[in-house]
Formats: sequence, structure tokens, C-alpha cells
Amino acid sequence: MAFVKNLFDNNFIQYASYVIRDRAIPDLVDGLKPVQRRILHTLLEVDDGRFHKVANVVGQCMKYHPHGDASIYTALVNLANKEIFIDKQGNFGNLYTGDRASAPRYIECRIRPFARDIIYNPKITQYVPSYDGRSEEPVQFRAKLPLVLILGAEGIAVGMSTRILPHNIREVIEAEKLCLQGKPFKLYPDCPTGGLMDVTDYNDGLGKVIVRAKLDTSDDKKIVITEIPEGSTTETLIDSIEKAARSNKVKIAAIHDYTADSVNIELKLPRGVYTKDVVDALYAFTECEQSISCNLLVIKDNMPVNMTATEVIQYHAQQLLGVLKDELTVEKADLMDRLHARTLERIFIEERIYKKIETMKTAETVIKAVITGFKPFKEELIREVTPDDVDRLLKIPIRRISLYDINKNRQEVKNINARLKEIEKLLKHLTDYALSWLDGILAKIDKENTKRRTKITSFKAVNVKEVVKRDTPLKYDAKNGYLGTTFFGGEEVLRVTPYDKIFFVRKSGIYSVTETPEKIFVGPGMWYCGFADKESLSKVLFTIIYRDPQTQYMYIKRCRVEAYIMNRDYFFAPDGMEVLHIDTRKNFSFTVNYAKKPRVKTLSKTFKAQDFAEKGLKAQGVRLEAKEAESVQVEV
Repeated sequence: MAFVKNLFDNNFIQYASYVIRDRAIPDLVDGLKPVQRRILHTLLEVDDGRFHKVANVVGQCMKYHPHGDASIYTALVNLANKEIFIDKQGNFGNLYTGDRASAPRYIECRIRPFARDIIYNPKITQYVPSYDGRSEEPVQFRAKLPLVLILGAEGIAVGMSTRILPHNIREVIEAEKLCLQGKPFKLYPDCPTGGLMDVTDYNDGLGKVIVRAKLDTSDDKKIVITEIPEGSTTETLIDSIEKAARSNKVKIAAIHDYTADSVNIELKLPRGVYTKDVVDALYAFTECEQSISCNLLVIKDNMPVNMTATEVIQYHAQQLLGVLKDELTVEKADLMDRLHARTLERIFIEERIYKKIETMKTAETVIKAVITGFKPFKEELIREVTPDDVDRLLKIPIRRISLYDINKNRQEVKNINARLKEIEKLLKHLTDYALSWLDGILAKIDKENTKRRTKITSFKAVNVKEVVKRDTPLKYDAKNGYLGTTFFGGEEVLRVTPYDKIFFVRKSGIYSVTETPEKIFVGPGMWYCGFADKESLSKVLFTIIYRDPQTQYMYIKRCRVEAYIMNRDYFFAPDGMEVLHIDTRKNFSFTVNYAKKPRVKTLSKTFKAQDFAEKGLKAQGVRLEAKEAESVQVEV
């Protein structure tokens, strides 16, 4: 048994770790999930400037992602619709209507040059073997921008989940610039579907936002939805409006959907209903308003971590400095190698060192002769001459030696030295270089297509209970004992809303509180039904007349209900008592009929309910008389 438990524990931990790190949660360094990273890596590999069939890209990507083509295709379409890294051609679906993309054999895509600027730096990227060992894939792209904020992400793992709303790329870059300059900044989401957003409780990425559709209410008899909130499509939005209309929560005469490249849903209002009467109900009962909880959970240093948007910007500002420094360092090393090679070539040809190998018989003596030939020029060399350098020099063809252009060589050396001097300057002023690089990226981004789409504003909360009208009949079928809103027949007892709490008393004297029921069994002879809100219920004075089955004595109790627990049964009378009558009138008379017995002359007596004091709900009733009672008659 212990073996099975350990086996289960170990396997579950491995599975949970895999789902969290390798499937559902994006990495902080490049903002990508593994499947997205593998898609971009594949597109960079096959890039030749032309479009590729998505089906072909998916097939190529399966070298790195062993989880089937469906997940790759879906992730590629979603990534392409972000319109950041991938150019698309064909039907990639409609973001507004929720229409699916065409099959992968019908659509094409290619990587944008912009992606190379942001994520592609193979000389400083760590690669590992793919799952089958035949290829290599990046552990992470060292992204120069915080893509986790730009792209957004949503994923459910084992015991945790992430929900990161997308942010405007220009605003993200501006925030990163301010961070590098040590200035304060604020960053809020920007959703591709537009709409309105209240960020009062955003809490820097760890709170929630309220999003609304944008409504054109210029016509009193018509409402036009021009932008939809994040998380909705025109189809789901219209479904929610139709459902609310069927429930009589929203008054709508007709709905027409003219959405194509932009959202255009027209709501026509019935006679006597105007725009101002419907707007609040649309926000209260349909997807025109939604609350989105945000949870900025990312993989940082191979562990899931909750971060704020500000912390992400700060992290990436430092990462940008590190990436630019590493790129300059690599470029400097490459330039030094080129400078060394050009210097060796010049000395090798100008000083005719190649003549010294003509009499050599073996490879070892040839290499030794060349290295010896460079010794007089040691001061001009960048570093020591190695056998690899000699091998490269010996491969120079005779034609190139005879046509050697010393001026061209000197100009190339001059350019290399100039660039080396520039690199040294950039390394000393790395922050200024990072700011100029960000300015360059901003200049490359299409300003028109990257405008903010979601308007930041504040909303006045819509109280659902105030918007909805009590116009749904709550009926009671005395014959069959049912109470609810969904069956035919019965007698109407109240007009209710779906959000009301209903207080009812059964024939047995048991009372309960429930939400507006569609259909529940309360039994025949229900004493009372009313609203359970404090204001309504506190006004009701209950008079309970009950009898002790053992002594047959009659009791009266007058009380109010001031507290309760939903969907729980309570008994007005003490346990074991028999409830004969319950009334909610303050003043009324009732007659008690006593049992016929010897020496009992008075067989009935009339009482006034108002003569008895009000007591607490848990108090005992007042005994009317020490006589056995048979029945009670109440004046109507």
C-alpha cells in the first residue's frame, strides 16, 4: 500500500510540475508558453520571406511539440490574431463573432521582421535537444520587450491558474522607457475588442476589472452596440440578451447583427420603452458588462510566481539592458576575430610569408614555418597565431593573393575599429542605448494600428435588485401544494424577481426562506408567503395558536422573525406541539372550543389576540386556560 501511495505521489508531482511549467503558464523571460515558443522557432527556421501553409508549419513544429497537430494549429491561430509577430493570409477567424479559422491547408502565415528584432538572437540564446534528440529548440527567447503583458495569457494548471489581460504595445514600451529613466508609470490593459473598462480594482494586475460594451444611445428607440467587452463575442452577447429578454429582464423588440469588420448589433425597443429604460438592464443582466478577475502568474526561474505589472516592467527593463550588453559583447568578439583575420591576411600576403612553406615537406613543418613567419610582426597582431588561423590562411586561393587589394583591407580594418569604438561607448552608456533602441522600435510600429482600443473610465455600479422589476407572478397551487413561478394554474400570491428571498409557512407551522423558487413542494394549506428582506419581514407580527397533544391545553404566542439561515426549516411552536392556526393580523378575535366534561359549564370562550403581549421567537407561548381544548375558530 505504501508503495502505491509513493508511486502516486511522485507521479502526480511530476505531472503537476509538467502542466504548470510546460503547458499552461507563460514564462516571464519571453512571455510565451512552450507551444507558442516552438511555433515561433519553427517560423524563424523556415522563414524565406514568403508565406507558408499553416498545415506545413504545424507539421514542421511537431518536431519540437509532441502533443498533436490540433494544439499547435489552435495556438498558431491565436498567436497570429494577436497581430504582433505573424503575418497571416486567408481566413483566420473573426475575433468579434467568434467564427473559427479555416482548415490549416487553406491558410498561410509567415514570421514578421519585427519578431527578429524582439526575440531572435541565437548567439545568446540557450538551446536544448528536442524531445527526440534530432533537433534543438530554445529554452527561452531572450525577449527585449515584456511580451507577457503585450500578448496576455490565460491558462489553467494543477492547483493554480493565470489570467493576464493584453496591454497596448506602445504603452508598454513607454512604461519601460520611464522605468529605465527612474520615473513612475502606470499600466492598464487594452483589449483587442475595445469597449470600456473600469480599472479601479485592477491592483496592478492582481485584482479585477469591469468591462462594458460600448453603446450608441443617440436614438431613443434604438441601441447600437459598437464594441464588445473582453471575453465576449457577438454570438454570446446576443445569446445573453435574448435570454434576458425571454426572462422579461430586458425589454427588446428585435435584434439585428450587422457585424463584419467591426461590431454592429442593433437592438430595437418596443413601443413605450426608451433607451434610458434599457441601458442599466443590459449592463445588469447580459454580457454587456462583465467582471474579469486578473491573476498575473508567470514562470520565473523555473517556479510559478505572482507578480504585478510594475514588477514585470522593472524585470524586463533590466533584462533589456542585459540582452543589449550581451549582444554588444558578442558583436565585439566577432569584430575582434574579423580584425585578427584581416591583420593576418595582410601580413601573410604583404610580407610573403606564404613563400616560406614552398620547401616544407610535412604539415607540421608548414604550420611551424607560418607561425615563425609571424613572429617579427607580433606587435601588430590582436592575439597569438593558432593552428586554426594557419589552416584558414593556407586555404586562401592563389588568385586572391595575386589580386590582393591592400586599400580595401585597410578600409575594412578602419570600419571595424570604428565600430569597436562605438561599441565601447554604447557599453559605457547602456541605459541611453536601451532608450534609443526602444525609440527605434516605436518608430517601426504602425501608429494607427496600435492605438488604444479600450477606453479607461469609471462606472457607477448597477444594482441588479434596483434595475429588475417585480413583475413575475409567484403562484401557489393549494390542491397539489406547489409554490413557484414556472407552472400553470394556481393562485398568484406575490409579484417577484429572480433575486428575491421568499418566506413561507407550511400548514405544520414550519417556516423556511428560499430564493424565488421555480417549483417547490410546500404542502397544502400554506399559512403565509411573503418577502424575506429585513424591512418586509420585520413588519410582520405572527400569532401562533397551538395545542399540547398530551394535556390538550391551548397556547398562544406572538412574535416576529428577525434572523434566519437560507433553506433551513424552523418551527414556530415548541417541539412536539400541534399548530392549529397562524395569523399575521395585529387585531383579531378567536374562539376556543373546550372538550365536554362533567362539571364543565363553559364549553367555549372568545379571546382577542391583541390582548397578548409580543414575545421573542424562542419564547414559550401563553396558556389560555387549564382546560382541554378540541378546536379553535378564528374570525375572518
